[in-house]
Amino acid sequence: MDHFDIRDGVMHAEGVSLETLAAEVGTPFYCYSTATIERHYRVFADAVAGLGDGNPLVAFAVKANPNLSVLATLARMGAGADVVSGGELARALAAGVPANRIVFSGVGKQPHEMAAGIDAGILQFNVESEAEIGMLAAVAATRGVRVDMAIRVNPAVNPGTHAKISTGGQDSKFGIPIERCHAAFVTAAGHASLNPIGVAAHIGSQLTDLSPIESCIGRLGELAAGLRAAGHPVDRIDVGGGLGVPYRADQPAPPEPAVYAAMVARATKGWNCRLMFEPGRMIVGNAGVMVAGVILVKEGTTKTFVVTDAGMNDLLRPSLYGAWHDIRALRPVAGRMTATVVGPVCESGDTFADDREMEPVGAGDRIAFMTAGAYGATMASTYNSRPLVPEVMVSGDRWAIVSERNQPAAMLALDALAPWL
Repeated sequence: MDHFDIRDGVMHAEGVSLETLAAEVGTPFYCYSTATIERHYRVFADAVAGLGDGNPLVAFAVKANPNLSVLATLARMGAGADVVSGGELARALAAGVPANRIVFSGVGKQPHEMAAGIDAGILQFNVESEAEIGMLAAVAATRGVRVDMAIRVNPAVNPGTHAKISTGGQDSKFGIPIERCHAAFVTAAGHASLNPIGVAAHIGSQLTDLSPIESCIGRLGELAAGLRAAGHPVDRIDVGGGLGVPYRADQPAPPEPAVYAAMVARATKGWNCRLMFEPGRMIVGNAGVMVAGVILVKEGTTKTFVVTDAGMNDLLRPSLYGAWHDIRALRPVAGRMTATVVGPVCESGDTFADDREMEPVGAGDRIAFMTAGAYGATMASTYNSRPLVPEVMVSGDRWAIVSERNQPAAMLALDALAPWL
């Protein structure tokens, strides 16, 4: 469910007309619905409440949407944060996420990032390699503290999602192969500056089948049981995230959070530990759209092209993954057209949809790319020296620009001519 609908012939975000926003802000821009974010978080948090030892942590995957206002909205609802860089850590803290609700994941943490997490007093690090165990131990020792950590497991489970967002296969760069995790836990326990407290796994994103997730959780349980039998405490188990969202109406809807939670309850029965979850896309995906203007409609030899002022640098997913986003007119009219929707970037890959049946649009019209709240603005770039687009948040009939468009002059100011030029 989202809060984007047609009222009086115009698409609105909650109580705000997207046409009004386009006139005020300019296109392209991202728009986020507070009500949708809050609803999706509440539905997920309510579904998993009471699982495990009764005190689960829902740590929003910051990589999905690191906008400060999005994070602050979730922090005020009690969400934690799953971060994968020093920059994401800084954003989570600035948004008001308490340090004791922050988990630091990621396969390539650097010593200065580890130090930042330790100094902030975060809940735990999810360590992804034997080499990282030694790195974290050394950094913690220089701080004179003992830090909580979990071993991130590579469970060798095929999640059945797109290869570029699959993280649980045996050839993935993420996590320690499950057959080496017991030894890695023992190694960590041998460092005076480390407190190995749990295990973790995350097998991929946009998951629409619960079977691989349940298989992964089962393997985590077997590992935890073996560690406990050997005398090691396993008080926290991070079962990851990855629940998908409905991008297309003609495809089966992903499992509801209540169905997911029932599976987790069944798979973790009797574990008696704190469970941790890392939802990202399912919280913010449907809570955002990207609004673009139609520059012109171009008739090719075999195709009709709708050329927009948004490019692949603004919304990369279709070019990178072949991902689908519904495309809707802000002022829909009767009829249908078939068009290939493209941007102005000088790449053939700057294509949002190929031969898409859609509402008729023409030059000067505006369109919305739906379900763009996750992995949208956060993956944008300034390719072709195009400015990063602004982000707008709506709450009821109120709206605010929560990330400014960086203008060409500001971009140029970041450059410097070499002194010999």
